[in-house]
Amino acid sequence: MNIRIGHGYDVHRLCENRKLILGGVDIPYEKGLLGHSDADVLVHAVMDSLLGALALGDIGKHFPDTDPQYSGADSIVLLKHVYELVKKNGYVLGNIDATILAQRPKLLLFIDQMRQNVADAVGCDISQISIKATTEEKLGFTGEGLGISAHCVALLQKVND
Repeated sequence: MNIRIGHGYDVHRLCENRKLILGGVDIPYEKGLLGHSDADVLVHAVMDSLLGALALGDIGKHFPDTDPQYSGADSIVLLKHVYELVKKNGYVLGNIDATILAQRPKLLLFIDQMRQNVADAVGCDISQISIKATTEEKLGFTGEGLGISAHCVALLQKVND
């Protein structure tokens, strides 16, 4: 098979006394995301899409929240590890398309840096990384400001030997 497609999804609750990190960017906001690592829902969705494309499980399998070494982990560093698995399996990234669902804060000013951080982590051109943000029109847990979620689809291409 020359191409593989994977989908990733992640969600974390917003809480006090945590940094809000999305796409490896520290976003100024009064709340952050609760999680064992830095709780970067965008990067977690990206990693799950890459792992899913190759049927390698999910980030919980590779970086369990029961393992203290991942407490407070930088998700961009974990993404680099996941991409090493992609290359080890003979694939390269075609493209990533991700969407962050958050009522607040507004993320437009941070999107390009998120794209660059993800591109740098997987060693590709920024043009291969699409990141969008949308609100939920105040509906559901994200719309009520209780949490933030992200979806991601990744296309992997087999490296020609």
